[in-house]
Formats: sequence, C-alpha cells, structure tokens
Amino acid sequence: MFQKRDSYRSGRISLERIIEKWLLLAAVISVLITISIFGFMFFLGFPLIREGHFFSMLSGNWLPHQDAFGIYPMIAGTLSIAFLAMLFSIPLSLGCAVLITLFSGKTISRFLKWIVQMMTGIPTVIYGFVGIFLIVPFIREIFESGSGMCILSASLLLAILISPTMILLFSDSFSQVPGRYTDAVDALGGTRSQKLFFVIIPCSLQGIFAGILLSLGRAMGDTLIALMIAGNAVAVPGSVFDSARTLTAHIALVIAADFDSVEFRTLFACGIVLYVFTSLMVLIIRSISMILEPKIR
Repeated sequence: MFQKRDSYRSGRISLERIIEKWLLLAAVISVLITISIFGFMFFLGFPLIREGHFFSMLSGNWLPHQDAFGIYPMIAGTLSIAFLAMLFSIPLSLGCAVLITLFSGKTISRFLKWIVQMMTGIPTVIYGFVGIFLIVPFIREIFESGSGMCILSASLLLAILISPTMILLFSDSFSQVPGRYTDAVDALGGTRSQKLFFVIIPCSLQGIFAGILLSLGRAMGDTLIALMIAGNAVAVPGSVFDSARTLTAHIALVIAADFDSVEFRTLFACGIVLYVFTSLMVLIIRSISMILEPKIR
C-alpha cells in the first residue's frame, strides 16, 4: 500500500518536473524570438543610425519629393488612434464584463459570452468594410466635417475590434474572485454595486491590466483598420476629424519601395518605434498593476 503511494508520488513529482522544464523552455524560446525580432529590425535599420538619419526621422515630416522621410506624422497618428480607441473600449468592456458576470442570469451570461467569443473570430477586414459603409458615413453626416475617414472613425471601429478581447479577460478575472469574498459581502447586506467596486474589481486588477495591455498592443499594431478608415494623410493631425496614417499602415504602403532606398529603410525605423512603444507600455502597465494590486489574503 505504502509502496504504491510512494511510486504514485514519485511519478507525480517527475511529471511536474517535466512540465516545469517544458514551460521554462517555452518561456526561453519566447524571449529568444522576441530578442531576435528586435535584433533583425535593429540590424537592418542600423544604417539609418550610422548615417544619422534615425533620430531626425522621429521628428521630421514625410516629404519624399524633398528627400524628407520623417515618420513623426505616423507616430502622432498611431498614438492618437490607439489611445482614443482605448478611451472608448475600456468603459465599454468593463460594462459588458460586469453585465456578463454579475448582473445577468446564467443563460443570458452564457449567450452574451458566446456572442463576444464569436466577435473575436471575425476577420479584421470585415470590420473595415463595416466601418466604410456604416461608421464613416455616420461620422461625416453627424459632424459635417471632412470625408469621415478620420481619427475618430478609426478609433471607434478599433474600439469595437479590441473590446471582445478585454471583455473575455475581464470576465474571466471577475469569475476567479474567491467565492468567500463575495459571500462575505452578501452576508453583510452589501449591494451588487458594493460587491463590484469594493471586492471584485480590487481582486481582479491584475487581469484587468492584462486585458488592457493585450488590447493596447493590438490597437497599436493593427493595420487594416487604420489603412481602410483613417484616411492615410501624411500630416500631423490637429483634431479627431483629421485624417491620419499610422506606423503599421505606413509599413504596408511603403513595402514595395526599392530595398536600398532611404524610403524603404524607414520601415525598420517604424518597426523599432512600435517595438519600443509596446515595450514601454508593457513596463508601465505592469508597474501600475504591481503597485495597485491589493494584498488580500
């Protein structure tokens, strides 16, 4: 009897060690791939740094006929569209996640979650067509400013695109809150709103920030929405009704340029800037989540 138990424990320990080694290997491979991608971009973009063009590109305008290949308008367009989309999508996603996990019955909750899961599988180009035929005319007629292909239209559509990811992550985080915490609120006569603001959200901060992080990365890295909806104007936008071009859309539009030209090498400058922005956002959001995460035991 004791021998069987010992053999079972030893087999379980060995299996756990194998799983730990595989997970460690997967983590190491992921880190190596990430470093390799950055190294590839840095290697091909190094001639810009060596010749002194890289930092001037970050603050210059895109005027190819004047031999000016600055990417500052694309940086401004990327940040404007991505952060405005996050401004729209975070409240929407939080509200939907709360509705799914707290304010609806099991049947309705499962149905709503199934709808959100279906939305994550819709191709981005379909969202783009919907934006062209619905959102762009709506913005053009309501505000009567420009063609409707602007930062506001792209941000609204991008918010719809990234919201399902946040909704699912928020919902899973809310569902993982220990039942004894929510039961304690019920026992004290607390309302659903008190349960949400004083227990569920504080306990789910790590999952909330993870959802925001993943969605922000997708918002900054999306190509088709900006390419189809934002207007692709290579100028620094002055308002949300102006057209703009993002870094990813710029890469897609300039990819056919001559390999040895400065115009083509700006692609790697765009890639490096995107990589740095995404890394900074990861560090900032992770730092905030570590500071705000409650020490509940």
